Amino acid sequence: MNDFYELLAMVEPFITKTDTVMKRSISAKERLSVTLRFLATGVSFKSLGFQFRIGSTTIGKIVEETCEVLHHTLKEDYLKTSTSEEQWRKIAEQFDMKWQFPHCLGAIDGKHIFIQPPANSGSTFYNYKFRFSVLLMAVVDANYRFIYTNVGDQGRVSDTGLFAQSDLQAALDDRKLNLPPAEALLNTNIIMPYCFVGDEVYPLRNDLLKPYPHRRLQPEQRIFNYRLSRARCVVENAFGILANRLRVFHTTICLNPDKAVTVTLAALCLHNFLRHKQSDAYLPPGYTDWEGENHQLHDGAWRQERTLQSVNMGGGKNPTITAKEQRDHLKEYFVSPAGCVPWQDQYV
Repeated sequence: MNDFYELLAMVEPFITKTDTVMKRSISAKERLSVTLRFLATGVSFKSLGFQFRIGSTTIGKIVEETCEVLHHTLKEDYLKTSTSEEQWRKIAEQFDMKWQFPHCLGAIDGKHIFIQPPANSGSTFYNYKFRFSVLLMAVVDANYRFIYTNVGDQGRVSDTGLFAQSDLQAALDDRKLNLPPAEALLNTNIIMPYCFVGDEVYPLRNDLLKPYPHRRLQPEQRIFNYRLSRARCVVENAFGILANRLRVFHTTICLNPDKAVTVTLAALCLHNFLRHKQSDAYLPPGYTDWEGENHQLHDGAWRQERTLQSVNMGGGKNPTITAKEQRDHLKEYFVSPAGCVPWQDQYV
């Protein structure tokens, strides 16, 4: 409840309406309550209208306006991509401490946000699952917080195409993110750049690692894939938390693409706000994947429910020799005394 009132204090100045002689305005508290109910349940505006005794058209306007305010108010503090070496190093330290993956700046993945068919759009937003959608690509830190998001691309785009068209790739190519320079891995002379991790559909780059193809893998390659999968599981869990705590993502969002993007951005801000507050109501114990004493990975409770649909696979460009060599260097590090973990052999 304290989180609600803290959130209300931040948005109230922007969603408060003035009473008129003819009509008393809907309070900021009720406007926020309506919007949070919509995000948490995904029920229709008509159903919300019955619950709050407000017309469905008015409900729609309240949700759209309040989501826009939530995003505008929270984005600077809760949905901002790091731009300093110090911030990136802190993220990397968390990945190393929690998931034993060095120099990792975040895990990347893409999902579909299903929407109603936009008027006169043809097949523009039509995806390979035969539904209409906009795409969400995100990078997640070791604490299940979204640290980069790109929302709104057309549903027919692949994961590879989504990354290629993103401002993240542009910023990486232009070196605008102020990533830390390549450094030696702990207790070695292996120079390794800081990088993101993704699954097999993403391109292998100097700043983006992916698994070895699952064909005739050597033991060292299987260990690398295992170690990378542990780091990458945070993005799967973040999307799982998002979709199952804010169940609007279980539904088809009956808004045009621009409004659906606004709803999505507001939900991402709200997710990060609640993660920052370490809300047990939002993320109860056992909800995310967890490891036992022997480091066996157990499914979190969110995996028993629905989650967001992954973006279709697409072919990536051929990686550079340098990118392949860097992955090989990290593979060798993971089987060396300096970089191995005691339990890794039993899980490959």
